[in-house]
Amino acid sequence: MSLQRKFELLRPRLDEASLRLCAAADALVLGRGGPSLVSKASGLSRTTIYAGLSDLEQSTLPSAAASKTAGRIRRAGAGRKRLTQSNPALLRDLDKLVDPITRGDPIRYEKGDGFIFWIQDVYK
Repeated sequence: MSLQRKFELLRPRLDEASLRLCAAADALVLGRGGPSLVSKASGLSRTTIYAGLSDLEQSTLPSAAASKTAGRIRRAGAGRKRLTQSNPALLRDLDKLVDPITRGDPIRYEKGDGFIFWIQDVYK
């Protein structure tokens, strides 16, 4: 079985941390040039594989059971913040821009959690 086929089979079954560690272990076994070969076979970047190698070298890795019970791979709070948090006036300003345009238009405009537009019968 080729290395590429191995990662095709494992990718849907492993989370990103487990896949990174698996790729790093393969790169370590292959030796010199291993990260490049594994990168081509797996589709992961070499930076990700080197991060996995660094994780393998650490002796204080969280156990798989601990990460599964937490139900998370990444830390809580990670990701992009909502634009309305950094600019509280954004929704009001967008409403001023859109409201005059939507009156009498075949576009139905509704406000909910965000702005939702439905284009009715445009592609008929």
